[in-house]
Amino acid sequence: MLPASLQKNDKRANVLIILFSIIVFVAVVFLSRVKLDVELPFDVHVFAKINALINSAVSFLLLVGLLAVKRSNYALHKKVMLSAMVLSFLFLVSYICHHLLSDSTTFGGTGTIKYVYYFILITHILLAAIILPFILYTSYRALIAEWPQHTKLARITWPIWFYVSVTGVVVYWMISPYYA
Repeated sequence: MLPASLQKNDKRANVLIILFSIIVFVAVVFLSRVKLDVELPFDVHVFAKINALINSAVSFLLLVGLLAVKRSNYALHKKVMLSAMVLSFLFLVSYICHHLLSDSTTFGGTGTIKYVYYFILITHILLAAIILPFILYTSYRALIAEWPQHTKLARITWPIWFYVSVTGVVVYWMISPYYA
């Protein structure tokens, strides 16, 4: 196992994790209702493509991180998981840009595929809304070298984070033909 990278301070960590999670949630909800009306020299849906690429990379990194920890390569696991967090932050910036600059797109499929799409979309949104504090608490436990707590949280966090990243790509594939 790796040594602690941070000094333990649960009180401060709780405040920062909860505050950051709330700020991100409120920002995403609020900014998703705002539309900037600006003319750009490129298709604003490029942000959606960037989001899908970032989510693909995060999914890959999560798999690499899982394999690294299963093989007891903790240094690689730490680097990969921190990289996944940085990419997830970049995703958030790109996601906000896309929703600030583009109109909402309606899914045009019919029949069973429409229900599949909305099931994937709704579960993706709900889990994306709750995963951030789990990711932050899991990371915090690792950074202070509380390995049993980190492992216990990671068993919950990893599959949800992986589902959110993979379904983000699936949602993009399904909605992108309907971008105006």
